[in-house]
Amino acid sequence: MKNRLSLFNVTSLALGFAFLYLPILLLVVYSFNASRLVTVWGGFSTQWYGALFRNEALMDAAWVTVRIAFLSASLATVLGTLAALALTRYGRFTGRTLFTGMVYAPMVMPEVITGLSLLLFFVAIGFDRGFWTITLAHTTLTMCFVTVVVQARLLTFDRSLEEAAMDLGAPPLKTFFAVTLPLISPAIAAGFLLAFTLSLDDLVIASFNTGPGATTLPIKIYSQVRLGLSPEVNAASAILIGIVTIGVTIATILSKRSLARAERNAL
Repeated sequence: MKNRLSLFNVTSLALGFAFLYLPILLLVVYSFNASRLVTVWGGFSTQWYGALFRNEALMDAAWVTVRIAFLSASLATVLGTLAALALTRYGRFTGRTLFTGMVYAPMVMPEVITGLSLLLFFVAIGFDRGFWTITLAHTTLTMCFVTVVVQARLLTFDRSLEEAAMDLGAPPLKTFFAVTLPLISPAIAAGFLLAFTLSLDDLVIASFNTGPGATTLPIKIYSQVRLGLSPEVNAASAILIGIVTIGVTIATILSKRSLARAERNAL
């Protein structure tokens, strides 16, 4: 039975998309506003993007954000891939339920609770808050997403390819790097991009674990918005939205290609 589009369904869908994306669209449009008054349209201009790149405070915060996102995404990709291998390749082992719960807990736990818990942990061990505390906090947050993406690929992986390589004399470690890793690399890349974008736009967890010299761009934008709207903030937000959108899109495409390749191999 085919689903038919009714007027009610189309209207509901349009209102839903408008509610979700119209504010973002307006922000991007007003980032090209020639007027300093962000709520009054004064013509098309790119002057605020130039002013943004001349704003040392915002550019320093952007550089800190990119470094934290890259390092935390790299760590999360390695740890998440290893966690996915443990959950898919080693069957039932002692502590599996606890391990699974600890891996997936940051995904379902409110970010306020995660940020506060990590803050109390860093204070308890005497770890000064700053660049590395945010990096570790973001690694904790994003590792579970990498695990989900890579685990989904490993569940549909054709194990006979590994068995054939080992039958030909390849040791397990060489089999992993020569056979398994190249085949799951799209899922790993998708997990990395997803972790990168999640770290890039995080505000709550970073605000709990930040310190001197470690102000990220979302924190900087939030602090400036509280004092008053600025066209430069609109430009910075528009660029951040663009980067996150591109990252999530590429991650989705890579993940779909990985699943499609697994289905073809299964056939």
